[in-house]
Amino acid sequence: MNPLRIRRAGQMPASPQVQVAIVGAGACGLTAAIRLRDAGVECVLLERDAIPSGSTALSSGFIPAAGTRLQQSLGIDDSPTAFAQDIQAKAHGNAAAHLVGPYTQAVAQAVDALERHGLVFEVLDGFLYPGHRVRRMHAVPEHTGAALMVQLERAATTAGADILCSALVRELWVDANDRVLGLGYQRPDNSIETLACDTLVLACNGFGGNPQMVHELLPQMREAIFAGHAGNDGSAVAWGRQLGARLADLGGYQGHGSWAVPQGALISWAVMMQGAVQINADGARFHDETQGYSEAAVHVLAQPGGIAWNVFDAPLLEMARGFPDFNQAEQAGALKSAPDQAALARLIGCDAAALHTALAEVRPGLPDGFGRVFKRALAAPYYAVKVTGALFHTQGGLDIDAHCHVLKHDGTPFANLLAAGGAARGVSGNAVWGYLSGNGLLSALGGGWIAAGSAAAMTAR
Repeated sequence: MNPLRIRRAGQMPASPQVQVAIVGAGACGLTAAIRLRDAGVECVLLERDAIPSGSTALSSGFIPAAGTRLQQSLGIDDSPTAFAQDIQAKAHGNAAAHLVGPYTQAVAQAVDALERHGLVFEVLDGFLYPGHRVRRMHAVPEHTGAALMVQLERAATTAGADILCSALVRELWVDANDRVLGLGYQRPDNSIETLACDTLVLACNGFGGNPQMVHELLPQMREAIFAGHAGNDGSAVAWGRQLGARLADLGGYQGHGSWAVPQGALISWAVMMQGAVQINADGARFHDETQGYSEAAVHVLAQPGGIAWNVFDAPLLEMARGFPDFNQAEQAGALKSAPDQAALARLIGCDAAALHTALAEVRPGLPDGFGRVFKRALAAPYYAVKVTGALFHTQGGLDIDAHCHVLKHDGTPFANLLAAGGAARGVSGNAVWGYLSGNGLLSALGGGWIAAGSAAAMTAR
C-alpha cells in the first residue's frame, strides 16, 4: 500500500481539474457538497469505500440542532446560543470558543437546507440526552445513521455532486508555498490516479482506527475496543504533521460505555437516562450514569474485567425496543432476563447482598451516593446486557479557524485548504468528559456547511 504523503511540485501532472475536491463522503463531505452545489460550485467527493458510509453510518444518526424550522413548528423554545451554552457547560468551558458559536448557527442552517433537499427529520421525543436542556436531536424516521447517509447521498447526487467511490486518497500535492494543487488517490487495483483542484476540503476522518496514534495520543483508550469506522486511520493528522499544520484537542474523543459484548453492538444510552443503572462484576454501581455515555467508557473500563451490566426493567425494555440498534443487539442475543434479584445476581456472577444494596439506592426522589435522583425504583423481572467501554471516534485533529481554514503552526491559514468533521478539532475540548451527545454530527454537518461556504467564497474570487 502506498504511504500517506505530501508531494511537493511546481505543478500537478496532467490531471482532470475540479473547483473543489472533498476527501470523504460521510455526513460532513456530503453536507458540504450539497451547499456547494446550491452555490453553483463544481465539486467531487472522493470516498475510500465502495459506498459512502463512514462514522455516521455506524452512529444512531441523531443531529443536535437548535432553532430549526422543525423545532419551531413543534413549539420547542431553543436557540443556537442556548445550545452553545450547553456545549461549554459539558466541556467545562474548554470547547474551542471560536467554533462553538459558528457551529451551532451552521448546523441549524444545514438541517433546514437539507429539509429543502428532501430529507425528512423528526425531533426525538420522550427523553433528553445528557447535557441538553431541550429536545433538539433531529433524526430521520428510521433512527439510524445508515438511513441518514442514504438520504444525504441521494440529496448530494440529485444536486449534481459527483461521488467517486473506491478512491482512497493517499497523496496531497502542494507547491512551494503550501498551496494545494490536487491529490492522488488509490484505486482497487493499487494504481494511483490524480485530480487537480482549486480548493481542497478534508472531511475524511479522525484517528481512532489507528492503533499507533491512539497509543500515542489517547493512552487511556489503548486497550479499548474501537467501535468506529475503519476509515478513521488518521490521514488528516498525518498530512497535517507533514505540512506543518497546527493540531488541537488531540485528547478529545467520544467513547461509549454501553458496547454489548461479545455481540459488538451499541446499546442506546436513552435507557440509562430513563432509569437504568450499570452494575459491575462485584454487584456495585460505580458512577452517575446520567453524566454522559462518553466518559462512561472510561468508568466501565476501570471496573473488574473492564465490563459492566446494564440493568433495567420491563417499562425500560419497552422503551429500548423503540431503537433499531437495541433490537439488533437483542436479536444477536445480548439481552438477558432474570425473574428476581437472586437470579440477576447469578447472571452477573456477584454477591446477592451486594446487588441488593446497589439496587436499594434506586429509589424515587432521593439522591443516591453519586447524586443521581431516580423517578422510580426498578421492579422485577429484571433485564440486563453485558457491556464494555469502547472508542467511537476522536474529537481532535487539524486546528482550524471559524471558517474552517486549516492553520499553520504560526496561526496563519493555508491558502486553499479547509477541514471539518473528524479531520479537524471539534467542540468537545481536550478530554473525554467534554463530549456532549451529538457533538460528532454537530461538527460534521455544522463544519461541512461552514467549509462549503468558505470554499464557495474562494471560487468566486
